[in-house]
Amino acid sequence: MNAKKYIFSTFLLAAALGATAQKAKVSGEIKGLGDAEIAIGYLKAGKPARDTIHIHQDRFEWAAEMPEPQKVYLMFPTQYSECFLEAGDIRITGHADSLHLLKVEGSKIQDEADRFQATLEDLEQRATPLYQKWGKVSPEEQLKLEQELEHISAERRSRAAAYIAAHPRSAYSLSLVADRSAMGSYEEVKPLYDALDKSVLMTAAGQQATARLDVLKRSALGTQILNFTQNDADGRPVSFASFKGKYVLVDFWASWCGPCRAENPNVLKAYNQYKDRNFTVVGISLDDNAEKWKKAIKDDGMPWTQLSSLQGFNNEVSAYYGIQGIPSSLLVGPDGKIIARNLRGASLQHKLSELFDKQR
Repeated sequence: MNAKKYIFSTFLLAAALGATAQKAKVSGEIKGLGDAEIAIGYLKAGKPARDTIHIHQDRFEWAAEMPEPQKVYLMFPTQYSECFLEAGDIRITGHADSLHLLKVEGSKIQDEADRFQATLEDLEQRATPLYQKWGKVSPEEQLKLEQELEHISAERRSRAAAYIAAHPRSAYSLSLVADRSAMGSYEEVKPLYDALDKSVLMTAAGQQATARLDVLKRSALGTQILNFTQNDADGRPVSFASFKGKYVLVDFWASWCGPCRAENPNVLKAYNQYKDRNFTVVGISLDDNAEKWKKAIKDDGMPWTQLSSLQGFNNEVSAYYGIQGIPSSLLVGPDGKIIARNLRGASLQHKLSELFDKQR
């Protein structure tokens, strides 16, 4: 073989090996699952993608190009799970009765995630009995319960922040930032994001984190709220500017959302207590069915202004603020600036008491 042919053949071999090295090849066995289909969500060429995996007699195989480590989402028939995958041969095992305990072998990033999660076990042990008391105690005890859970959450966030700072080039650190940005505030996420090395921010997941931070900035404390207009339950357009001069709780909810419906009595209590003191509520429903939306308003006895575009999570306002989970809320001051976010339960009552009772 002459030199040119040898170089060309070597190039082709290297390219082939490189392509193989970029692919995640997954085999799995989930005992008790039998024959089924599951969906797997992941990033493909930097964009969200979903494949269908066919499980036969508890076993399955799946492969995908995966040049960068990433979190993937497994949607089983009855439950959701997630894990971290990367290029190479990976084995997933578990049981249908405990899909949250899947074992992943061959993924270094999953090993890293497991090690970090093990450092949080003491916090989980403290939180579990508190959640078991949730909603079963007096208002005073509920506030203490929420405060204690917030202390535990703060400690969890502190440990994550320390890990990110110590491992700025880690894809798992990037995932921790992404997780926090799902429900966290701009003020919380920005320092975590800034601690990451530029190398991970250049990845597809890193670019998503950058875009998410830009969205979170829109609801930073002190930011003017979007002056939107949507129709009320009678089809009449309502502009948010019409509430200027009032304290307004912008409440994102939906008729199909169980936690939202459970929170509605608490919002009603706050409304009735402070409605004559320059306070009101504006509900923004992420429903897409007008009849179900209107029925929920009636059934839950919500007398405040209710708005919706009936486009689900594509609602203009929720999309603008990047709302990824409900119930969610923004508390807006008389000047139209955001002063608090995601107030629920006793925390909502406590904040409103701070604002109004001190004025007496």
